[in-house]
Amino acid sequence: MRSRSRTALLAVTGLTGGLLLTAPQPASAANLVKNPGFETAGSGGSADMPYCWERSGWGDNDFSFETVADAHSGSKAMKVTLTRRTEGDRKALITESAECAPVVSVGKQYDLGLWYKSTTPDTSITLFRHDATAGWQYWTDLKTLQTAAGWTEATVRTPEVPAGTDRIAWGVSVYGTGSVTTDDYTMDQVAEPVPDPECTGTAEECANGRWDVLPTRNPVRSMHSVVLNNGKVLLIAGSGNSEEMFEAGTFTSAVYDPRNGTYKQIPTPKDMFCAGHVQLKDGRVLVMSGNKGYPSADGTVGYQGYKDSYIFDPVTETYSRTNDMNDGHWYPSATILGNGDVISFGGLREDSTGSVTAERWSDAEQKWLELWKVNQTWSYWGLYPSMILMQDGRLFYSGSHVFGNNIPGTGAAIYDYDANTVTQVPGLRNKDERDQSASVLLPPAQDQKVLTIGGGNIDSNPDANRLTDVIDLKQPNPSYVAGPPLPQGTVDLGAGKVAQTGAQGKMYVSAVLLPDGKVLETGGALHNRADPVYESSIYDPATGTFDPVAADPEERGYHSSAFLLPDGRVMATGDNPGNGSWNHDVSIYTPPYLLKGERPTITSLIDTEWTYGDTQRITVDRPIAKAELIRPAAVTHSSDPNQRFVDLPLSVDGNNVDLNVTSNPDLAPPGWYMLFAVDANGVPSVAKWVRLDGPRALSAKDASAHVHAFADDPQGKVTGPGRKRTAQKVGPAVSGCDRHYGSANVCVPTHFPPAVKATTKARCDWLKANDYGRLKVDGKDDPLRLDPNRDGVACGKGDVKSRR
Repeated sequence: MRSRSRTALLAVTGLTGGLLLTAPQPASAANLVKNPGFETAGSGGSADMPYCWERSGWGDNDFSFETVADAHSGSKAMKVTLTRRTEGDRKALITESAECAPVVSVGKQYDLGLWYKSTTPDTSITLFRHDATAGWQYWTDLKTLQTAAGWTEATVRTPEVPAGTDRIAWGVSVYGTGSVTTDDYTMDQVAEPVPDPECTGTAEECANGRWDVLPTRNPVRSMHSVVLNNGKVLLIAGSGNSEEMFEAGTFTSAVYDPRNGTYKQIPTPKDMFCAGHVQLKDGRVLVMSGNKGYPSADGTVGYQGYKDSYIFDPVTETYSRTNDMNDGHWYPSATILGNGDVISFGGLREDSTGSVTAERWSDAEQKWLELWKVNQTWSYWGLYPSMILMQDGRLFYSGSHVFGNNIPGTGAAIYDYDANTVTQVPGLRNKDERDQSASVLLPPAQDQKVLTIGGGNIDSNPDANRLTDVIDLKQPNPSYVAGPPLPQGTVDLGAGKVAQTGAQGKMYVSAVLLPDGKVLETGGALHNRADPVYESSIYDPATGTFDPVAADPEERGYHSSAFLLPDGRVMATGDNPGNGSWNHDVSIYTPPYLLKGERPTITSLIDTEWTYGDTQRITVDRPIAKAELIRPAAVTHSSDPNQRFVDLPLSVDGNNVDLNVTSNPDLAPPGWYMLFAVDANGVPSVAKWVRLDGPRALSAKDASAHVHAFADDPQGKVTGPGRKRTAQKVGPAVSGCDRHYGSANVCVPTHFPPAVKATTKARCDWLKANDYGRLKVDGKDDPLRLDPNRDGVACGKGDVKSRR
């Protein structure tokens, strides 16, 4: 991770009014850029910029702007030079004014072009947009310009213009030492005809998609799902939350092949139940920690996490052991960084206390680093804390976590590894009811917006909520703002499905990034491992709205997963209610975009090995509107902080499409991605697999990726490293289960749902309705008053007849 100073955006703007030295060059009928060749001077003499152009940039650097005679056409061109750079950039930018900035239409795309010479590869075509409410703001980087001694043409297509945008401005950013000379800018609206979609299913299916339950059941109690770079899916169970399997040393995994519907069971060396996992940049899967021991029967000892770590190889389909972590981490986070390292926080130690040790996997050394090599704040981040890599290398803790209350403070924070500081981020509503909510970096990753969905509290066990919150990390002082409430579906409270009412939402949410740039949320339950909710909807980041779609017919609560397959469908698996049973049925969702007729095809892909700042060419069989990289899933417990959708700006020449790859490895960490091409109706191709790695060659050792100052001035409370300590005290009932009854894989809730009266009969009726069966009382204590006659069996006939 790179350190960064918080430098505000600086724009040095030339005057655009007053007397012009020559008549203004208007934009042509096709070209939306005014004064595209810098031929018309601005006012104020030679020191000022040409008409409709301004000096822009930010950061600590030495620079110059000059109009030169070495032109591609006409007599003038613009040269921008950086002679020293610590951070930031400089650019000649179309003036951000109503007079000069081109007018654009929402939902349309525009082809941009220019001619250039460059002595540095550290350049980018950068866009700004004018929002009717928020004013001018950075939009995105589109294309890296390679070095060129002679005049070279560069073209690129914008994404669809976002809602609320009426004008854009753009130019070439220089962010490494050297110079770029540009001339003859063009901007034209794309006028590709959009064929009407042809519905290939029923009208209901074409509107809301379709779920199919597969005939072959998942053979393992998988609670971890990883989509591998060969299109197969690794399903990890370990003991599968079964104390009996743990005692027998029976640990399982399976590899599922979606192409033929088969499962291959894999020898599994350790209990990887509730481990952490992440794909390394070579496609192997790093699996960290897991379950060293189940809680004791008397409830005095909780779950324990071991230090062991393994790597799964998709080629050999085998596990191999790495060195140990420095601490135990049952339920750890796992986030890949821009250099290929992995950082991990939280979870429970070998003694059931909370780990305050941050761990770092070194890509260079292929091992977990020694404790003294890893920055520590000695903070306890909880269980499966959602730590999302930001575009500048910092980590955003979204507030999504597992079990009980959130961490102290506002419930969301920015962690700067290099500075070793934690800054509180405000705005997250009901922060202590975000247990097993879902958080996703919204498409595209370049926008740096995060959506947090639903949640509950497995300890206090209220009705799960409908809350969604959105944060824009591009803002200097980012804060969560309220998003639209989750749509409501039906809930099974034990007597059949009924409509949700009031503020009822769901926890155990799965959120899946789709190739059309939307998000499917699905699955969930109303309470602690009980009361499944049947509801699915698609969130559109462009409009900020949810669209209810077909619901998965299967129960998908605790230990369920949903994830994107390379063919554009979504697979859902698992469910582990409180009675200890498991749902082995697998559901497949076919989104509406796959029922709109023929899908585009990537007919050729020149190279599957990509580097940062590349231009990669594909051919397609018909026009496409966008292309993107989607990082494959590694999901468990509603958590996949590495999931991301990275836009690839296009340069289009008929069926030949050049894809412009970001130069920023923090925006798209190294590894294997699914490459989708998507037409104007949102219909995606089948994905091709590509591997992104780097770093790209830079012109100077002090140059870096083009990183704008996002979240550069957060005002929340800032803390540095705390007092060195060994652990955080965590109660043995952290999982919300009272271990005085039944076996460890059975969860009798410490707090029953609000509708259940605090009487023996009401509680026993609820347990019966949820198929708990015969429950042995462990030990002499009966904290929930389920065994009033003290015969050692909870909810027996004599217990229910009791007046308690």
